Amino acid sequence: MTANWTIDGVREALAARKVSARELVGEFYRRITARNPELNAYLALSPERAYAQADKVDALVATGRPLPPLAGAPIAIKDVISTRGITTTCGSRILQNYVPPYDATAVERLEAAGAVMLGKTNCDEFAMGSSNENSAYGPVKNPAAPDRVPGGSSGGSAAVVAAGLAVASLGTDTGGSIRQPGALCGIAAMMGSYGRVSRYGLIAFASSLDRIGPLATNVRDIATMMQVIAGRDTNDATSTTAPVPDYRAEIDKPIKGLRIGIPKEYFGVGMDEGVRKKIAAGIEIYKKLGCTLIDIRMPHTDYAIATYYIIATAEASSNLARYDGVRYGMRAEGDSLLSMYRKTRGSGFGPEVKRRIVLGTYVLSAGYYDAYYLKGQKVRSLIAQDFREAFTKVDAILTPTSPVPAFRLGERTADPLQMYLADIYTVTGSLAGVPGISVPCGKIDGKLPVGLQIFGPTFGEARVLQLAHAFEQADGASV
Repeated sequence: MTANWTIDGVREALAARKVSARELVGEFYRRITARNPELNAYLALSPERAYAQADKVDALVATGRPLPPLAGAPIAIKDVISTRGITTTCGSRILQNYVPPYDATAVERLEAAGAVMLGKTNCDEFAMGSSNENSAYGPVKNPAAPDRVPGGSSGGSAAVVAAGLAVASLGTDTGGSIRQPGALCGIAAMMGSYGRVSRYGLIAFASSLDRIGPLATNVRDIATMMQVIAGRDTNDATSTTAPVPDYRAEIDKPIKGLRIGIPKEYFGVGMDEGVRKKIAAGIEIYKKLGCTLIDIRMPHTDYAIATYYIIATAEASSNLARYDGVRYGMRAEGDSLLSMYRKTRGSGFGPEVKRRIVLGTYVLSAGYYDAYYLKGQKVRSLIAQDFREAFTKVDAILTPTSPVPAFRLGERTADPLQMYLADIYTVTGSLAGVPGISVPCGKIDGKLPVGLQIFGPTFGEARVLQLAHAFEQADGASV
């Protein structure tokens, strides 16, 4: 049986009767049994649901009718995305026994297109982290280098795809949580524009920033996943009514003559020299493909991390107030209501979540709101303006995804600031609401993957995918 399946490969094999969807599910569960104890990438498996879906796909194959785009594709879902009847913990003790009564819209759409859900992937608690070391259920290990982190917060979703334990997966991105683990694990990973994919069923961290997106081994599979999950959802008032282009058709269009912006602010101090060399080699590929490279300025980039950690923590403190031992999640009994609150949150939340709740509550408090939160919102507007102005001169923006390759487990846990700086190149696009993708761009010493990031204008996913696919076809992963 094929070791490295793709979405199209699965569909074609099913149509040709070379394999059944049920056999494929069995093969992937065998892989998971063999490898997951080492990687800790899956938190829960859903074999009953997976085999039931596989049988539906096999019945459709037997009719000879055309198969849907994701027919039989074994996928994994990040554990902050609601799945009916399957434990959804957000990587937290406070939700360790929570079983949602409904599916997120993105999950519904994937299964309607024939996908088979294998299980739920490990992540930083409530998606708060850059290394997947904040999970209450232990860290995920990077399949490329098991002594190193897979990135976060969607580390499990990246690791299962990179290790061949799923064909594709869903993650969530608030400040880089899809793109950064994609880069560190050496796979393609995309965040669509804010509003492009419904957030209904996503357990909120920071509502103005959170986005659901796909991770896969190749850009065509990313385009297929985006095609299925994108589009208006009446359950999410923030989802856009903008029409969804045919992403799969768009990616094959030529890129010659496209203008690519290179912002110098993303190539400053703090970047690993190995990353710098690989990104420089990636830029050369675009030159050879006939793109015009233009130096651009994005002057408010230096303020992005501070701005992000004000806005994101403020929204987190508001969203996580619901976990009080009364309405949701675990309850630790106390001798008074206040005692119950304290004990529940004290034992249910991990240190990073507590840190962000405290920070967020502080910046929203009387006397500090104007100095921090309001100022943060103003700077966010300036960062978004940087992107709008850049896109009047260029068609896309190219940057590194992460300033460093995967770092060692435990290396940054004692220094939150160093951990936060891992997202220095991704938070800008999050604050601006624009789409971004990370694609593999070589490996340092042949071992540690590097990611190249491409930003496009709002709802310009087709252009981003087009440039990413051309890079992949030019063997950018081997620079």
